[in-house]
Parts: sequence; structure tokens; C-alpha cells
Amino acid sequence: DMFVGGTDTTATALEWAMAELVKNPTSMKRAQEEIRSDIEKMDYLKCVVKETLRLHPSLPLLVPRETATNLKWRGYDIPAKTRVFVNAWAIQRDPQVWDNPEDFLPDRFVNNTVDLNGQNFQFIPFGAGRRGCPGISFALAAIEYVIANLLYWFDWKLPRGEVLENLDMIEVSGLAVHKKLALHLVPTLYSPYP
Repeated sequence: DMFVGGTDTTATALEWAMAELVKNPTSMKRAQEEIRSDIEKMDYLKCVVKETLRLHPSLPLLVPRETATNLKWRGYDIPAKTRVFVNAWAIQRDPQVWDNPEDFLPDRFVNNTVDLNGQNFQFIPFGAGRRGCPGISFALAAIEYVIANLLYWFDWKLPRGEVLENLDMIEVSGLAVHKKLALHLVPTLYSPYP
């Protein structure tokens, strides 16, 4: 269950990453140039992954918690044993925290100390604390590895007749947030050797 449980969310993150990169050709080109010139570094690719997870957290609502005692929070009385849901999707698009929160801007993570471990509560795609996602390392390694290979070995474009402006980016809510319509792309093999 531990390995299978993370496959759907990882696949969802991969599809969103490719959709965002195709929709933002400058980011795609920059990531490809970095990967093709310095496969060991991949700093910008890590920013692309973070930005994808910020805009499209695989699980928009984190695992629910239950209050242990009565508490007062921002003027609200919350009784003990109340089930509380954390909406990572809303937090990570909060305009009071993020500039241009609806835009795909991987550069926002360049030289940014915000991490993926839930220490910064404005960015919690894997949850936080003791109940954070146990598969965070596996998921990040899988996402980075697959995206790096897709971007290294192929150039990507939309199928004939489709234009970037019409690329569907509608989210379908559920346990995981998927694209409403599946992403279809055309790969062209890249050869590092002439």
C-alpha cells in the first residue's frame, strides 16, 4: 500500500508539471538547457517541481486532524474532538503570501528558503509534522527523475491544430486534483550527438 498509494499522486504531479511547462515555453526551454548541460545540478528543475506542487498539490486537503481540547482561534471557538481539514490548495494560492499566486513562476523558488518538509506553513504539498507524507523522498525523486528524462531526451509540442492558449488547465477535485482533460503532447527525439 505504501508504494501504490503514492503512484496516483506522483503521476498527477508529473502531468501537471508537463502541462505547465508546455504552457510556459520559456520555463520549458530553461529547464531543458539546464538538464542538457549540467545533469548533476538541476537547480531550476527543482524550482519547477516546487512551483508545480504549489499550484497543483496532489492532495488539496491534507489528512484531517482532530482537536484534543477546546480552543479559540481567530475569534472562533473550536470544541474538542472537532475534525479539522487543512486546505493546502488554498494556502498555496493565498495572495497575501504569494505574489501572482495563479501564475506558474518557478523563479519564485530561486534562492528561496521555503522547503517541502512543512516547516514553512505557506507551502505544504506533503503536509507537515509527524503526519506529513511518508513518501516525500520517493515522490520527489520519482518526479525529478521522470521530468529530467522527459526534458532531456525529447522536445515537446502540442498535437497539430492545438494552440497554447486553448490548453486545458481545468482541475477536477477529488482525493487528488487531476486535469479535467488528459494532456496529449507530441515528443520529438533530441539527440545530444550530431
